[in-house]
Amino acid sequence: MILGIETSCDDTCAALVTTDGAVRANVIASQGLLHERYGGVVPEIASRQHLEVVDSVLDDALERAGATLADVEEVAVTRGPGLIGALLVGVSTAKALAASRRLPLTPVDHLHGHVTASMLGEDPIEPPYIVLVASGGHTFIARVDDPGEYRVLGETLDDAAGEAFDKGARLLGLGYPGGPEIDRLAGDGDPTAYDFPRSMPGEGLDFSFSGLKTSLLYTLKGSDPLSASHSDLAASYQRAIVDVLIARLEQALEHEGLERVALGGGVAANKELRERAAALGPAVWVPPMELCTDNAAMIAGAARFGKPLQYPDYLALDAAARL
Repeated sequence: MILGIETSCDDTCAALVTTDGAVRANVIASQGLLHERYGGVVPEIASRQHLEVVDSVLDDALERAGATLADVEEVAVTRGPGLIGALLVGVSTAKALAASRRLPLTPVDHLHGHVTASMLGEDPIEPPYIVLVASGGHTFIARVDDPGEYRVLGETLDDAAGEAFDKGARLLGLGYPGGPEIDRLAGDGDPTAYDFPRSMPGEGLDFSFSGLKTSLLYTLKGSDPLSASHSDLAASYQRAIVDVLIARLEQALEHEGLERVALGGGVAANKELRERAAALGPAVWVPPMELCTDNAAMIAGAARFGKPLQYPDYLALDAAARL
């Protein structure tokens, strides 16, 4: 089994995954309530909380898997990208665990985890495929021909899709994280009530969401607070984001001539995006909700296709905010 550790942002995660992709345990300790009062993640608070709970999360994962450290054959950890202080907690923990038993350690690109999340479980996607990864910090479309790597076809030029959801939720006075709040509120709204822009810059497959956030801001300023429907605003705002994601996904499929699609990242938990992607036509793999948001199962899963470092080489391994 592979023991995965993920601490790139505000979730402390540990998982045990077999070499054939079966998830034996996947534990996620969320810090959402800690950061809600600030309207976003506070890096120092996130790092300190990781330190406090990482041992308990690891114990919980081993217990759920019915395993001990003696059953672990490899350790995998998110090296980056992410918050540097948070990443250092995970990397230090992984190095200590691996070194104590002289196990190999595989550093994993957090985004590679999202790219290959649909390769876990009983019905894994097989390359080649197109993957849309949309989260709070990243939005891109990539082609996967080899599970050990991916080629980015287009990416956001400014805000990520998840960031657009969070900023939109803040403007609407909703809670944090904003994506689930907008998704919930949009269920009672009319997605055609407001005409928000759909920005698809250039001739490639890049994204841009900063103008959409500005449009929502001006719409709120120009609306009568008593007559403006937050449900309609949320539904229309969500529709604009999903329209762009689906349009770029369709273009990528046509351009690359592929018939398999995977979604990844926290925004892949959005109900409308999942439904629209499923209706595209090609076979679509959408990970379970717990594999869309940050988690350690995808890190352990991606490690199957990486290059493990042997003891003592990984003792010099460092975290990286950007890769």
